[in-house]
Amino acid sequence: MTFPSESFLDEFYQSCEDTALDRPDKPEEACGIFGLYAPDEEVARLAYFGLFALQHRGQESAGIATFDASGSHCYKHMGLVSQVFDDQILQELSGHIAVGHNRYSTTGSSHVCNAQPAVVPTRLGDLALAHNGNLVNAADLREELLDRNHDLITTTDSEMIAFALAEAVNDGADWVKAAEKAFNRCYGAFSLVIGTPSGILGARDQQGIRPLVLGVLGCEIPEVGQPAHYVLASETCALDIIGATYVRDIEPGELVWITPEGISSHKWAEATQRKLCVFEMIYFSRPDSIVNGESLYSYRRRLGHQLAKEAPADVDLIMAVPDSGVPAAIGFSQQSKIPYAEGLIKNRYVGRTFIQPTQSMREVGIRMKLNPLRDVLEGKRIVIVDDSIVRGTTSRKIVQALRDAGAIEVHMRISSPPVTHPCFYGIDTDNQDQLIAATKSLEEIAKQINVDSLAYLSWEGMLETTYQDPTSFCSACFTGRYPVEIPEPFKRAKLKFELKEPVAT
Repeated sequence: MTFPSESFLDEFYQSCEDTALDRPDKPEEACGIFGLYAPDEEVARLAYFGLFALQHRGQESAGIATFDASGSHCYKHMGLVSQVFDDQILQELSGHIAVGHNRYSTTGSSHVCNAQPAVVPTRLGDLALAHNGNLVNAADLREELLDRNHDLITTTDSEMIAFALAEAVNDGADWVKAAEKAFNRCYGAFSLVIGTPSGILGARDQQGIRPLVLGVLGCEIPEVGQPAHYVLASETCALDIIGATYVRDIEPGELVWITPEGISSHKWAEATQRKLCVFEMIYFSRPDSIVNGESLYSYRRRLGHQLAKEAPADVDLIMAVPDSGVPAAIGFSQQSKIPYAEGLIKNRYVGRTFIQPTQSMREVGIRMKLNPLRDVLEGKRIVIVDDSIVRGTTSRKIVQALRDAGAIEVHMRISSPPVTHPCFYGIDTDNQDQLIAATKSLEEIAKQINVDSLAYLSWEGMLETTYQDPTSFCSACFTGRYPVEIPEPFKRAKLKFELKEPVAT
């Protein structure tokens, strides 16, 4: 594989060190993908609402591509779904097929040229590809495509998949055969929704690391092969918002092809054991999304039950870091019989802003998003529950705000194990030296974030609580055991293509 020099990468990461200290104390988002085949429906509007439901998965950019008899139409830009689209834009996106995407960058930086869907011409017409995940062989695939004189205009691995598919089509294959050929050139994690003039392709990688579900508009599930208005989405919450019914998950290594004749299923790769990202269960997916037949709210509440068994505390009340820690905190309270209370109020209208706070506001820190309730906290011993600690920066600010509001003891409980390894499959958890649990002991972390005690949920407890086969999840961020081998240089090269060549903005 071809990568930037080690010294160049070292220099780049050193220059980013100060910025990283101000980043959120969470694994940062995966992407949201959505696809719809629905003649006689306003597909762009339905895609808009589907992306709106998936906004939590990425807030950098949003895009929708549609297809009608005249060809493809696409609009994408930086910002939230509600900022990118308006009625006029949606009306201009006509058609019976729609593909949508919310982006958080994991390969390729945050520039408008990297927004998706990626639209590429072929001999059979345009294709529009939306991707959630990360390829670990992106450098090799890029070199192959450049050697064949493909004009790559972005720095994303998503565009590479699109060009690999277009190449197979232009070599004479139909859409399904071309997809099978292209996907076998891709290694890593990918869930894909691909619009074409003839229909929609949906696919997952061999391990099913990133999620993808199939739904149908309305309440009736058709017989296999029967025409219907089908929907593909990262999570079931995107089906709910448009009145669609969940049918099933797309299986690992499966490709579905949705056309006017109905839906057909193809295995593009030999079946392997599912390795769904366990952080989808813990944090990324919305708590009202359904996985394994139940809401993730139920699973996260059980995490709290297990956490209370493993790490009890003698305190006056249990509280959460809103919103992600709430189900586990409620479960902790139920198991421990200690009252649950809201100790922090979240400002839900704080998005990503380009207006920087003043220095005095930065010193206040967390209160732009979370404000403590003094009359709830004063004189109390508290346990605060969160789903994860990645860098420790935000956790320290929250703890200090609680102490300033009068809490006399602050204990922290985390409803997942320590994050000790970065993710290379579509979640941005940074390079390893910026993960606090990779470089510090439990006692050192507790001291750094200024808590009276700190405990994480065990790895075994996290998996047992799923009520599923524990080997069916990827938990590499906790163990370092990656289901798809990671080339060593790739571990420090998220922005490798920007380092090699300029990016248009």
